[in-house]
Amino acid sequence: VQFVESGGGLVQPGESLRLSCVGSGFTFAEHPMSWYRQAPGKEREMVAWITSQGISQFYIDRVKGRFTISRDNAKNTCYLQMNSLKPEDTAIYYCKRRFGPDTDLGQGTQVVVSS
Repeated sequence: VQFVESGGGLVQPGESLRLSCVGSGFTFAEHPMSWYRQAPGKEREMVAWITSQGISQFYIDRVKGRFTISRDNAKNTCYLQMNSLKPEDTAIYYCKRRFGPDTDLGQGTQVVVSS
């Protein structure tokens, strides 16, 4: 099982980014997917997750209304659209199977929100 995240970068507060995560080594369409983040000096937290067919999405309160998780099972890809970014969104972002082990976690993609 492998995940490759991309799309991170340095942006100013209020700007947007779209993260992508390509999964391989398993049947992507059978698994709910999630995005996690880990900020410097803080514990990793789950930001959002989506059911296997993309019917339902769930978010932590801090990102609700600003972030949107989606997926394209034909491309084995999960996305995280992040709008109205804030400095507190600065973190390394990872994707993994919602109920998969921590060994699912890859290198992540870094997001820095700073003026």
